[in-house]
Amino acid sequence: MNKLKLFTLLMFSSTFILTSCGGGGNGKKGGGTTRFVSKTGWKPNEQNGWFFSGKQQKGWPGMVYVEGGTFTMGLVKDDVMRDWNNTPRRMQVTSFYLGETEITNYEYREYVTWLKFVFPPSNPDYKEIYNGALPNTSVWNNELSRNDFAETYFYSPQYDYYPVVGVSWLQASRYCDWLTDRANEKVLMQQGVISKNFYKNESNNLGANSFSLDKFKENDPDTEDYINTQRLKQRFGIKTTNQRIIAANKNVSDGVVSRFRLPTEVEWEFAALGMEKERKYNMYLNKKPAIEQLKSQRKKDNGKYLDNFKIGSGDYSGAGGWENGSSTTSDVKQYPSNNLGLYGMFGNVAEWTADVYRPIIDQEASDFNYYRGNVVQEVVKNADGTFRKIVNPKYDTLADGRLLYRGLPGQYEREVVADNRNFKDGDFQSSLDAGYGRGEDSTTAGYNMYNSKQKRFIVDGRGRVVLQKDPVSRTTRVSNEVRVIKGGSWLDGAYWLDPGQRRYRDEAKAYGWVGFRVAQDAKSAGKGRTKR
Repeated sequence: MNKLKLFTLLMFSSTFILTSCGGGGNGKKGGGTTRFVSKTGWKPNEQNGWFFSGKQQKGWPGMVYVEGGTFTMGLVKDDVMRDWNNTPRRMQVTSFYLGETEITNYEYREYVTWLKFVFPPSNPDYKEIYNGALPNTSVWNNELSRNDFAETYFYSPQYDYYPVVGVSWLQASRYCDWLTDRANEKVLMQQGVISKNFYKNESNNLGANSFSLDKFKENDPDTEDYINTQRLKQRFGIKTTNQRIIAANKNVSDGVVSRFRLPTEVEWEFAALGMEKERKYNMYLNKKPAIEQLKSQRKKDNGKYLDNFKIGSGDYSGAGGWENGSSTTSDVKQYPSNNLGLYGMFGNVAEWTADVYRPIIDQEASDFNYYRGNVVQEVVKNADGTFRKIVNPKYDTLADGRLLYRGLPGQYEREVVADNRNFKDGDFQSSLDAGYGRGEDSTTAGYNMYNSKQKRFIVDGRGRVVLQKDPVSRTTRVSNEVRVIKGGSWLDGAYWLDPGQRRYRDEAKAYGWVGFRVAQDAKSAGKGRTKR
């Protein structure tokens, strides 16, 4: 009888919640609501309505969900190198997805093969696009070492699932943009919005006609030839024949995959520590330096190392037959993952992050999702209000002289409207004493408070682009063109394996010990909060 009364009371409470003005919650801590109803009174995607919201996209294959939280960023042991650039500080990170492994040779070959297919190098207008995206295989060359990796490592199938190296930060960023378009293209094919025979018809994807997420979301006329409008309407649940309503809701982002990007430094370090599984209630149990987590604690493993790094001078892999390490890089899943299911966070290859390097991370300026490198861009519009598309691509010059596209033909052209890379990094505006420092600040065109080298390229007699030596005496390498590198590699000793360590390198230069993995934004799990 008591159970029946309780059931009746719950039913009455639910009805009251839906019909009262306070229908956004049930008044109970941590409780949930029934089906969401807009304050306008319309239900989601109601048949006779005018607004259609679509469905939320789940995590993408190969990406690991990292629940955000607060943690102590930086080193918790003495800084024996006296860099003083990684002192402990409290930071908050929101939830995100991170690739379970570094990007492999296989995955990066997908990218350059697509470029070669869609923008053939035989076309004079496209000749630099494919060549500039290729890894710099000369990073394996060593004047006093014999190896054939320059010829085999990237192209040979036996290294398919090894981390790609020889890729600069600029190239890694272009890969993320490309991956965003290809992942969304695949989802739309699975939904029937784009034909599964999309690549059999060259007119769909040759050159400037190729698919991009920007063009799809803006209903660009270029997409009309291959977008199945009827299927799009069904997928988004638009239950109407009213063409005005269909047109108004056509850019709903149902099923759209979140943009891929490089992880920020704070995200990478938080994920590498993997402390989410090592806590009791709201407190982390332990934050151990990486050196204390490198050996297996299981007796049958006899203290084998758990990641790929340089053990000591002249010792990269231990005694032959011991299987203690690898002499160079290794399969991205050869060693165990961390607590979150992420592989290679302590070794194998170090990794590019999104951040511009500065010696100080200013916790007081920002302790929430810290990231230095925000450059705000907006799509350029034509006089008639349409978006301007790239016809003749602009290029960045890599350290080896090759040209790397900034945007592909047919994509929307963007312009920089705000460059915050120098924001509060010690310039005149952010100094304690307004009378100290230079009379100009980071808003001044061309201003750089760091005396770093200036790049200058010339074209030699053979038509090659060559980087010239800077004749001026410089006191630092820090500039807006250097990016933070996190983690250790097969070439590093254990010191660099601690997630709190940080290094920096030129964004236009590639290295044989640096790779990258991708990240995506994610919605917080919201444990204990109201759910929809």
